[in-house]
Amino acid sequence: MAAVVAVQDLRRPAVWALQTLAVAACYFAAGRLGLLRQLVVEHAVVTPIWPPTGVAVACLLLLGVRIWPGIALGTLVVIMSIGPIQPAVIGTLVGNTAAPVCAYYLLCKAGFRTDLGRLRDGFALVFLAALAATLISATAGAGLLVLTGKLAADGFWLVWSAWWAGDAMGVLIVTPVLLVLYGARRRGHALRWKEGLGLVLVACALVPFATHSSVSLLFLVYPLLIWAALRFQLAGSMLCALFASVMATTAATDRVGPFARLTGVEVMIKLQAFNGAMALTALLLSAVITEQLNTRRSVEQACQELVEVLEHLTAGENPQSRPPMEADDRR
Repeated sequence: MAAVVAVQDLRRPAVWALQTLAVAACYFAAGRLGLLRQLVVEHAVVTPIWPPTGVAVACLLLLGVRIWPGIALGTLVVIMSIGPIQPAVIGTLVGNTAAPVCAYYLLCKAGFRTDLGRLRDGFALVFLAALAATLISATAGAGLLVLTGKLAADGFWLVWSAWWAGDAMGVLIVTPVLLVLYGARRRGHALRWKEGLGLVLVACALVPFATHSSVSLLFLVYPLLIWAALRFQLAGSMLCALFASVMATTAATDRVGPFARLTGVEVMIKLQAFNGAMALTALLLSAVITEQLNTRRSVEQACQELVEVLEHLTAGENPQSRPPMEADDRR
């Protein structure tokens, strides 16, 4: 027995170390993907979507707060891949680590459920994790640029808003997708593959056309999101939103389609408005539909149980099916 306990005690730190390294690797990979598309605002390079923040929040929700060193390690490796380490990097490291951890604690305080099957879960992810917690990383990052002299004081708010929007988009788009993929792995249910294939084909044709057309046709994405949310709930709507966001970001950074002939600030505003409205539509609409479906299933199950109880009661009170009572029973 003592040997088994000793092996378990050794296994727990090993599992924690592997999970921490895995989180750091995922954070670094997401960071490199986010750095592929950049915009320059007030001579500062910002990313329209910062996926590592969404990855960090999802990992904390699934694995617990004990893996926060993996987020810090991933942030450090991403910074090292961009340029030499400087003392001011400590602030960025702390901000990028503290923001997901703060989001985790706020969501736990609100009773957040990772299946996102309730409308309150969607609102909690939007307002607590995406909009509130990311204020920490944006303030730390933009503030350090001003303190180190890399950014003028009058450009603080513009860079701050771009930084905050990028982190918020990472939480709004990436975190739900990762939670959906994790839940689908656990449930393992089959989707309507024929309709799903049709949705994929329509999305592959419609989204690139809408995001790269010289005529502003970004609104064509919303009927696709509604279709995906109605038929496939969160899995369909968030995957469509992720694909549309990637295509819109590509068009914005290439300055083509509806983003042509715009300044850097105008591109950022238009892109973030589209990504934010699309992510909110996909997340909240699918949450409402899922909640209604769950409520209907609960009502149907309760009705079925009530029918079974009534059948048993009816069968038990049938005079022909019961044995004759004794005198004491009659009394």
